[in-house]
Formats: sequence, C-alpha cells, structure tokens
Amino acid sequence: MADAKKMKVKLVRSMNGRLKSHQACVRGLGLRRMHQVVEVEDTPSTRGMLNKVSYMVQLVEDA
Repeated sequence: MADAKKMKVKLVRSMNGRLKSHQACVRGLGLRRMHQVVEVEDTPSTRGMLNKVSYMVQLVEDA
C-alpha cells in the first residue's frame, strides 16, 4: 500500500442546506470548509463518495 494512488479534492459549494447523507460524505472525505483542498486515497469507496457529492466538490489537477 506504499504506492496508493491519491487524489486532491476541493470543496467548491457550501454544505448548508444539503442532505445529511451528502454532508456526511463531504465530512468523510475530510473537507470542513469552503475552498479547502484535501488529499484522499483513490479507492472505490472514496470514488463513490465523490460521485454522490460531485456537484459540491472538484478534483484538483497537479500543475
């Protein structure tokens, strides 16, 4: 697991007024505030969480 793939995810829309399950997904990804960028492992479970809240988050490309 030393070479596990990583993705950078950024919260671009507010969690206010969202479904509790969507808020839980965002928190599960480690995001707390707007425009915060976190690095998560590229696993099927994190991909599913990203799919569920895709309207609120954005993948950040490494420059």
